[in-house]
Amino acid sequence: MRVRDMFSKNEKYLSCFYVIIFLIFSYKVDGNTDLKYKILNHLNLIENFSASFIQNDSENLSEGRIYIGRERVRAEYLYPSKILIVLDEDKAMYYNYELEEDEFFDPKNTNAWFFYDIFRNPFFFEDGKIIVKKDEVILEKSGINIHDEGEYIIKVYFENTPLILRKIEVFIDDEFLQISIFNHNYNEDFDKKFFKLINPKLLN
Repeated sequence: MRVRDMFSKNEKYLSCFYVIIFLIFSYKVDGNTDLKYKILNHLNLIENFSASFIQNDSENLSEGRIYIGRERVRAEYLYPSKILIVLDEDKAMYYNYELEEDEFFDPKNTNAWFFYDIFRNPFFFEDGKIIVKKDEVILEKSGINIHDEGEYIIKVYFENTPLILRKIEVFIDDEFLQISIFNHNYNEDFDKKFFKLINPKLLN
């Protein structure tokens, strides 16, 4: 899988309100409902966040760092190639530092769409299921990929106490991607240009 193919305060409160309302009226009351709400709210409120990651697609290993802003997601691949991906809901940018190539695209037309939906779409997991193990909680979502109408399964793993994002697994058609997440930083201070959908050479 090629890298380019996989991959206001009132508004935030309003989004949280919608999540609460959906959960109240759409889920059966059971022991996991509160935990599911807690995790969905946690994902929705993540911003000014970064973490290191190791990506495994069953053939290759890649390393980098992911950044979560208020509206966008930025992934910087550092090894084996230096590549930048910035994702918004319906637009994205890919930049290869070594080749000095950039590409602008709609993430919904590639296999990169799930990165945005996991972190910045509070309703993505609303019809998903939750699996609780001893020290681990897993959010699982399956469906049809609108890009190629193939099937997908997405699993997001959290350490339970405290709640810490640890891993993402993605199965899209016959392709598999695992992203292990560590070195979390919840207090990033991003420059206003950090999430711009602009060739990084033009920002200097």
